[in-house]
Amino acid sequence: MDKFYFDIVVIGGGPAGMMAAGRAGGLGAKVVLLEKNEKLGKKLLLTGKGRCNITQAEFDTRKLVAEYGKNGEFLFSPFSVFGVKEVIKFFNDRGLATKIERGQRVFPVSDKAQDVLEVLLNYLKKVGVTVMTNSEVLKIEKEGKIIAKVILKDKEIIARNYILCTGGQSYSTTGSTGDGYKWTKQLGHQIIEPSPALVPIRIKESWVKEVQGLTLKNVEIKVFQDNKKWDSRFGEVLFTHFGLSGPIVLDISKKVGNLLQNGEVRLVVDLKPALDFKILDERIKRDFEKYQNKMFKNALNDLLPQKLIPIIIRFSQINPEKITNQITKEERQGLTKLLKNLEMTVIGLLGFEIAIITSGGVSLREIDSKTMRSKIIDNLYFAGEIINVDGPTGGYNLQSCWSTGYVAGQSAAKNLKSLSQ
Repeated sequence: MDKFYFDIVVIGGGPAGMMAAGRAGGLGAKVVLLEKNEKLGKKLLLTGKGRCNITQAEFDTRKLVAEYGKNGEFLFSPFSVFGVKEVIKFFNDRGLATKIERGQRVFPVSDKAQDVLEVLLNYLKKVGVTVMTNSEVLKIEKEGKIIAKVILKDKEIIARNYILCTGGQSYSTTGSTGDGYKWTKQLGHQIIEPSPALVPIRIKESWVKEVQGLTLKNVEIKVFQDNKKWDSRFGEVLFTHFGLSGPIVLDISKKVGNLLQNGEVRLVVDLKPALDFKILDERIKRDFEKYQNKMFKNALNDLLPQKLIPIIIRFSQINPEKITNQITKEERQGLTKLLKNLEMTVIGLLGFEIAIITSGGVSLREIDSKTMRSKIIDNLYFAGEIINVDGPTGGYNLQSCWSTGYVAGQSAAKNLKSLSQ
């Protein structure tokens, strides 16, 4: 079996792996990047619906970190080294113009994820990183507290430092099959049970199928269990044949998944969150006066999207053919309440095959956040989705990949001097 020698082996050619390999190569290390797919960045090309939401334009690190939940504090150090400003500058300096869209999301002006990938591929080439595609790692061998080598089908690669950037378990068709968890466990690390995150939600009620394809903008969705509100989000919801998707649904999915372990979860959609009950009731009253000689079923066009009207009429229990000026105050206020509280029952989440990211991964207690180095294996570093930190939609998860990848690559390269041959 052929043997190859490098300073640093980076396993996984996603955003974190490419950034780690590039940074280490830029500091003069002899680096090899191993990717089991036929090309790098397969999952990166899918992000932002093919447009690649590079990062989130939140320049206050404290606010940025808060969006990742309780594990976010781990990112303070990586963000202080290579934060949002540095990421945008990194791409701008290499010829990729960027723009900030609604929700502070940063995209390439070209709206092409391929252009983001090209920047990274050129970066790797310029700093002399050896890229091996179609190179699946079969085994990682250790001796004591260090990794000795990685074994591929037809070769062994021996290095002084190793960086694991194998991602999570989401989008397994792109190569994220959870291999990294298996190896890391064998090396002595604790893995926090992975679960799908940023994933659509299955709804019990069959009426959602009747409105599949409908997108509602500027609505509020609330998460309830045992009559207690656990979470809420404002933004866009998409109805599907199985339930709900869309940015704010993906963002609440992690919380919903956790709550489901304890019992039933209800979602309540406020279709008119900008209007309180009294103002909305007045608005409906005016609409009814405007269409005073029309039937109820023909008086809701100004208020609701066409596809949703039959559902709301059914739930309101008002006769669809009743003339609006005959609708009672109690009926009208019941309608108002319905528009503020459209309820659904959750029956589950879709799985890893459709999830955008994975929640869980290598325990943060076993990684030094200043260097991304393992506290268990002396020459092992981690970056990207393999570690137990994840954020909402909107560029947060890619930012985490860039930052942890940069720090891991920098630390692994600088640490070469302190290692003996």
